[in-house]
Amino acid sequence: MLFKAFRRNEERDLDLANMPNHIGVIMDGNGRWAKKRGLPRSAGHKAGAESLKKIVTEANNLGVKYITVYAFSTENWKRPKAEVDYLMDLLMDYLINAEKTLAGENVRIRAIGSRKELSEEMQRQIKKTEELTKDRSGIVMNIALNYGGREELLHSAKMLCEAVKNGEKSPEEITEKDIEEGLYTAGQPDVDLLIRTSGEQRLSNFMLWQVSYAEMVFVNKLWPDFKPKDLIECIRVYQGRGRRFGGI
Repeated sequence: MLFKAFRRNEERDLDLANMPNHIGVIMDGNGRWAKKRGLPRSAGHKAGAESLKKIVTEANNLGVKYITVYAFSTENWKRPKAEVDYLMDLLMDYLINAEKTLAGENVRIRAIGSRKELSEEMQRQIKKTEELTKDRSGIVMNIALNYGGREELLHSAKMLCEAVKNGEKSPEEITEKDIEEGLYTAGQPDVDLLIRTSGEQRLSNFMLWQVSYAEMVFVNKLWPDFKPKDLIECIRVYQGRGRRFGGI
């Protein structure tokens, strides 16, 4: 697998020494994709799920270590119930079939976000899928499900308040590392490359802490039209930038 990835990268002229460790993806445009074709929004979400499989597989082949995809935000509950129900069914199906869908791809799956609003069935399936894939050594795929960047920071703040309340830590001792340990991505590196499709140029409450120094690439294509070659082009754009992290 490593030799294959190396050969493919050489052919595509990517710098193997400058690959993003963590890619965040705001998968935007499923509804517009369906509307353009006179199809129901559910058809767009289904097509988007197919794109996701291909992109995760390609990222893994390229040697990316982590990918976080924005599947369902804390604000998405405001959408029509029929659409929310379909999205939940689609996510459930993805989790149930992950072993078969990603067979041989060596993908470890994690769900990040608040689980208390999810159905008990969904919560059980998340645990089952995470357990099934926990020993895989390839790419870690974070599925941001009922996720919001502000909610995540609030979650971390509450954990720190509890620690202070219990006398485990004083306010003066709190560091950035303490905040990071309360995030859903604790133990993972910050996002290096953030990709958003559909031409929109905003974060939409996605990984507000983790993307602080991410390189952002906004793509005009709608998510179902986003192909592995587009991922490669985004990485090429990333590699062409100089990352200074506030320095010179």
